[in-house]
Amino acid sequence: MGCFLLAFGCKAQAQQFKTHSVQRGETLESVARLYQVTTEDLLKYNKELQAGRPLAPNTILVVPIPEKQTEIYDRPQQVAGESTGQPEPIGFQTHRVRRKETLFSISRRYEIPEELIKRYNPELYSRTLQGGMVLRIPRYPAGWVSRSAEEGPQLISYEVQPKETRWSIAYKYNITVDSLLKLNPGLPANTSYLAAGQELKLPKPAGADVGQKDTRLYVSYTVPPQKTLFSLSQEYGIPREEILRLNPEIVERGNLQEGMVLRLPEKKPDTVGQGSAFVYYEVRPKQTEYSLSRKLGLGYADLMALNPQLARGLQAGMVLKIPREKAGNLEVKNDLILETFDLRDSINPRHIPKLLVLLPFRLDRLDLADTLGTQKRIEQNNALQYSLGLYSGLLVALDSIADLGVSVEVKTFDTQLSTERVKILMKQEDLSTYSAILGPLAPEAIKEVAGIAQQLDLPVVAPLPVGQELSLDNLFYSYTPEGRLREHMLRFMEQQVTDQKILVISDQKNKDAESRILETFPGADLVELKEEEENISLDREQFITQLSQETDNWIFVETDDFKIASSVSSILNSANSDTTRIRMFTTHKNRAFENEVISVPHLSNLKFTFPSVTSEGSTDAFIRRYRSRFKGDPDRYAIRGFDLGMDLLLRLAYKLDLFQAADQIGELQYSGNRFNYWKGWNSGYVNTAAYILMYEDLQIKEIGDP
Repeated sequence: MGCFLLAFGCKAQAQQFKTHSVQRGETLESVARLYQVTTEDLLKYNKELQAGRPLAPNTILVVPIPEKQTEIYDRPQQVAGESTGQPEPIGFQTHRVRRKETLFSISRRYEIPEELIKRYNPELYSRTLQGGMVLRIPRYPAGWVSRSAEEGPQLISYEVQPKETRWSIAYKYNITVDSLLKLNPGLPANTSYLAAGQELKLPKPAGADVGQKDTRLYVSYTVPPQKTLFSLSQEYGIPREEILRLNPEIVERGNLQEGMVLRLPEKKPDTVGQGSAFVYYEVRPKQTEYSLSRKLGLGYADLMALNPQLARGLQAGMVLKIPREKAGNLEVKNDLILETFDLRDSINPRHIPKLLVLLPFRLDRLDLADTLGTQKRIEQNNALQYSLGLYSGLLVALDSIADLGVSVEVKTFDTQLSTERVKILMKQEDLSTYSAILGPLAPEAIKEVAGIAQQLDLPVVAPLPVGQELSLDNLFYSYTPEGRLREHMLRFMEQQVTDQKILVISDQKNKDAESRILETFPGADLVELKEEEENISLDREQFITQLSQETDNWIFVETDDFKIASSVSSILNSANSDTTRIRMFTTHKNRAFENEVISVPHLSNLKFTFPSVTSEGSTDAFIRRYRSRFKGDPDRYAIRGFDLGMDLLLRLAYKLDLFQAADQIGELQYSGNRFNYWKGWNSGYVNTAAYILMYEDLQIKEIGDP
C-alpha cells in the first residue's frame, strides 16, 4: 500500500496532503479510517469520486492530513526547481479561470511557478484545471522574482500552415489567443488573418530539449476510462518515457488516471486521405460494434482500417475517423458528428447554474396600486411588454427544470432601461460566481454588460436582436440575425427552383438584399417601383409584361414600408390566375408584412413564404403550465422566454461551461424556437437556426428546414 507526502511548503496552520494508491477491496470508508479523516474530506479533495460508488484499484487519492499530524511538516519544504530562501506570500488575489487557459499561461501571467499555484490550490492535485474555477494566487514582496520568471518563457519559432487560424494555433500550444498576441506584438489588431508561412513565437512545449528546435505541434488529450500508458504510447507512436517527460503530473499522481488532461504531440496525418475528407465521431457508452457500424453505415473492418486503435477493443470516448461522405444526413459541427439526443436525458443534477437576469421592468415608473394605469402603461411600452413576457416564460422554464431535478440560482434586476444603472449593477455584483447573464435588452446596454463580463469569460445571452455583431467572444446572439435568415432563405430557394421565373421587387433601403438575390439567381428580372404622388408602387401594366405564362412566377418582395407591401401584394394577387401563376417570397419578413392593412387572404393566395426566427406554434404542455401559473395565455414573448430559458438552463445543466455546451451540442428545438450556436469569426456565438414558413389556407405553416 503506497503513499507519499506531496512536497510543498506552507505555514503550520495550512492544510497538508498525502496521496494514497487504492488497493483492491478498499472502500472510501476504510481509507478514511486509515488516515483518521472523514469520507467528506476525501470527497472534497477528490472530485471524481462519488459517495456509494466502489473505488477502482490503483486510483490515486489526495488525502488531507489532520491538523494534529502536521507538526512534523511545519518547516517549509523546497519545491523542485524553486530557488532557496523564498519568502512567504504577503497576501493573495483571486483569479477566475477562463476558457482554454492553462496552468502554464496563468503562471506566466502572474510570474510565479506552476507549483506555487498548485500549493495554494490543492484541489489541482486531484482535478484538472477547468474554466470557471476560482484560484488563490499568492502575492510576494516587491522585487521578489522566482527563478522561472527571471528566465522568462522559452520560445520557439513556428511557421503558420495553410488554413490555420490564431485560435487553432493557440489551442494546439495550450495558450490563449491573448497570450499569442502578447508573444507576437507585430500581429495586427484589426484583423485575425494569418498568412501561410508567417513566423510566430510560441512557448516551448514541456519536455523539449534546450537548444533544439521543436517543430512538433501539441494537442490536449483527456484520458478516457481504462487507458494505459502502453496503449497511449502505441496510439501516438511515442515511447512511454516521452509521455512521462511531457506530463510530469503522471509521476506525481502515481499513474495515468481517467480525466487527466495531457499534452501530447499531434499525430501525423494518415496516408489514406486528407483531413478535410474526414469527419470524426466520439464513441458513446454501451455502443457495440454492430450498433456503431449500423449508425455510421460503415463495416467494422473498414472502421478498423481507418482507426487501428479499434484493434484493442471498442471503448467509450474513442474518437473515430469517418469518411465525410459517410456522414450522410448526420449533423456535423466543427468536423464532429453530433449525436441527436434529448438534453433532458443528459443533464447532471449536481450542476447548479447561477443566472443573472437583467431586464427593464421600469418599476420606477409603475404605480402597482393603480391597476388600470399600470395595465395602460404596459400596453404603451414595448420594452415593458418584452420584459414581462420574457420573464413570465422564464419562470415557467424554471418550474420545468426543477421538475427534472436541477437546482438553479437566479438573481433578477430591473435595469430601468438605463445603461448607467446597468454599469452600477455590474459593479455591485460578484460576477465570478455566475454561470451566465441573460439580458439586458437595449443594444448599448448589452454591449456594456458583455464588455465587462468578457474580462471573466462570462457568457452573456442577448434575448432580442442586437442589431450588429460585436467583437465580443462571450456574447450569445440568441435571435438569429437578419443576414443569416436571408442566407437560410436563399439556400432553401436554391433547392426548390427548377424552371420558375424569378423576379425581384425592392425599395431603395433594400438594395443589399436585391444584390444578394441576383447573386444567387443571376437570371432574375428586376421589377421597377415607381413613385406616384405620395405612394410608391408597381407600374401594373409594365409588370404584367414581365410575367411568364409558360412557367410559375416566383417573386421576391424586399421592403420595410407597409404601404409598398400592401400595394404590391394586392397587385400580385390580382394578377395571379390559372394562366399566370404567382408566388410571393421575401428574405426578411419585418413589421411591414404584419401591418393590419396587409390582406391575409392575399398572402394566403400567393402562398407567401419567408424565413423566421420563431414558428407559430407552441406545445400544449407549456400552454397548460403557463395558464396554471398566470391564468392566461402566453404571448410570443412568453413563448420565447420559456424556450430561451429552457435551452440555456438545460445546456448549463449538461455542462456548466456554456461555451463548451454550444460547441458540442447541435440544434435543439423547443415550443416555438430553435437554437444552434456557432462561433463567429470576429464575434461571439450566433444562433443560426431558423424556420421556413408559408401562408396557406389562411394559416402559417412550417414547410421546410433550411
